[in-house]
Order: sequence, then structure tokens, then C-alpha cells
Amino acid sequence: MNYRHGFHAGNFADVFKHALLARLLVYLTRKETPFRVIDTHAGEGGYDLAGEEAARTQEWRGGVGRLADLSDASEEIRALLAPYLDCLGAFDAAGKPALYPGSPLIAQRLTRAQDRAIFYELRPDAFAALRRCFASDPRVKTLHLDGYIGLAACVPPKERRGLALIDPPFERTDEFEAMFHAFRKAYEKWPTGIYVLWHPSKDPDAVRRFHRAFKESGARRVLRLTMDIGEGEAGLRRTGLAVVNPPFVFEDEARALLPFLVERLGKGKGAGFEIEWLVGE
Repeated sequence: MNYRHGFHAGNFADVFKHALLARLLVYLTRKETPFRVIDTHAGEGGYDLAGEEAARTQEWRGGVGRLADLSDASEEIRALLAPYLDCLGAFDAAGKPALYPGSPLIAQRLTRAQDRAIFYELRPDAFAALRRCFASDPRVKTLHLDGYIGLAACVPPKERRGLALIDPPFERTDEFEAMFHAFRKAYEKWPTGIYVLWHPSKDPDAVRRFHRAFKESGARRVLRLTMDIGEGEAGLRRTGLAVVNPPFVFEDEARALLPFLVERLGKGKGAGFEIEWLVGE
């Protein structure tokens, strides 16, 4: 467990993942009935972009830093990004928010008094930071536990509605298999929940096997989304989401957002996005 997200906070993969996560959470708030958010790999909660880790890599400059000025964006794009940007807060003169919110803070800021959240984190120092971050919020429970185990144990939630984010660090050689196994066990108990599974796309064969597993899983609706920032990037350049039971408006919102994000965050030849139904529609 050596992965530290502080080095990568606010990069293009975070923008891709969190802007779309925000849209899903907004959808859940459209009904008055409460819902629950479950985050299996919550990390520290938030990340100081002026801190040593983020300052060393400066990855945020190619991600969230490119959203500091949206004056040239359409009204539709600004509206779709508004919930995510509201979570970021004000940008400073260098073009960065003071604190980059991880998925737990985004969930906290986009949920209501009647909603609840469970955040799992296994790495001890990250969990200590996570617990401090949410100690004063009675709606949030933080657990020092393997989120793959925790997910199956906490579904279905009593609210019956909600979203589970499975966003592992991909340190394990069998991470794709582990995350899919955790999803499948949870889905058997809670087939109506929204599931969001994030992954890097460095190994095309592993990604194809992952997608094929959904087709054989019994899930009724699974949408695949991929974003590639193009050639010339030394590190991660392509990332993806599998969204199970997406709201019916989500595909259209993603088809509006992703071309803008590719144009704004892309760095070279091959930049682009893909949206495909693995199951359903």
C-alpha cells in the first residue's frame, strides 16, 4: 500500500472521474427520498495542491488547472460542470483551488441532510486524515477496512437508493479481477444501486477482459466511458469508467461534457473519448 494520491490530485483522470461523479450525485438529489454514497477506496478526503506531493509533480496543471477560466465554454458546459466546480471552490492566481476535493468531499458537498455516506480506507495514514476530515459530520461514517470487503457488508443500504464508487489504486496485479468480484457480490444483494468503477487503461487486454465480464455478469445496464489525452504524455494518458445503472440523462450529459474535456485537457495526437453500452440500451 504505497500509493499516494496527493502526487496525482487534480490531474486529468480526476477531472474526468469527478465531473461525471458529480452529475450522478446531482441526479440522486432530484428525489426527496434519502440515498447513501459508498466509497471503497476513499483516500484522504482532500488534497492540498500547494503541498509537497502535488508541487513535485504539478499534474494538476494539466487537469483542474485548465478549468480555472471557462469564459469561452458554452452555457451548457458551464451548467454541467457547475456542481463539480462548486466543490472545488475559488481558484487562486496560479489557477488552482486551495484544496482539491477527493470523491469523499465531493460526495459530502453534493449530498443533503437526509443522505448518508460510508467511506472506506485501508492505508493507515490516509485513513487518519480521512477520519479527521469528516469527524464533525454525523452523516458520514469512516471505516479503516478493505473497501472490497466493506462494500458487500453494507449493501443494500437502508435507504435503498444510492451510489457505490469503486476506485482502487491499482497496486495489485489482480486489481481488475478484485474490483469486479467486489462489484458482483454487491450487485447480487443490491441490483438497483448505481455502481461506478474507475480504472486506468494501460493494459488493453486487461480492460477488454474487464468489460467482457460485465457482459456475462447479469447486470442489465452498463455504460462504458473512456477518455484519452493523447500522445506525448509520459505517464497515464487513458482512463475509463464503467457505470452500472446510470440515470437515463447521464449518457447525454457525458456526450456533451467529454468533447469539451478532451479539447481542454488533451495534449496530443490520439486524444479523444469513447462512450459505449456494454450491456443494455
